[in-house]
Amino acid sequence: MSGHSKWSTIKHKKAATDKKRGQMFSKLSRAIMVAAKEGGPDPDGNAALANAIVKAKAYSLPKDNIERAIQKGAGGGEGEHYETVVYEGFGPGGAALVVEALTDNRNRTAANVRSIFTKAGCSLGNPGSVAWKFDKKGVIALDGVADGDELLLAAADAGAEDADGEDGIYSVTTDPAALGAVRNALEAGGYAVASAELTLVPKQAPDIDDEDARKLLKLVDALEDDDDVQDVVFDAEIPDTVLAEQ
Repeated sequence: MSGHSKWSTIKHKKAATDKKRGQMFSKLSRAIMVAAKEGGPDPDGNAALANAIVKAKAYSLPKDNIERAIQKGAGGGEGEHYETVVYEGFGPGGAALVVEALTDNRNRTAANVRSIFTKAGCSLGNPGSVAWKFDKKGVIALDGVADGDELLLAAADAGAEDADGEDGIYSVTTDPAALGAVRNALEAGGYAVASAELTLVPKQAPDIDDEDARKLLKLVDALEDDDDVQDVVFDAEIPDTVLAEQ
């Protein structure tokens, strides 16, 4: 299993247990609110909302919080106007990064993201400079998988595109439209879903050395600490030695 895929599961575990859980809940609620505002409160007819709910449930956002966010969005958001903005940049070891944010102030968010890159000795790129290195996919992280072969069959039967893993940790990739259905099928089959979200997946994951990998993960952490940042993806292969430190 790739170091890039393993990081997804480690990242989820950290978010579920560390002191930043409240910040994560706030970000998940905001994404649900914006999706409900833009596409309506019914997830059956609003794919963006359905995917936002799937991700929120994977991170254990309480049902009441989800319902309140949907109601707030459907009611117009009480004067709050958020928009999605995407930044592309270059990290340590030449890693490509895409940063997605939901913001009510483009200038503030752009300045914050640029500052984080600059402090890390890295730089932002122009729109399209690295996005071509990624594909939009549904990604489901599973932990505690007892039989990898059985999972591969179950994932294929559920309509997944690919599944990869080792040592009980697996990553299942789906077409974006099939994320919810595959997640539900795997849960019905008794698998423990660690996370499920619509995200960018690198077409290739180039190797970087340990030092650059540590710097890259530090940059990712700094970006994710920003209240406006919803998701950060990168294309580098994180060495097992660095993953073991997380």
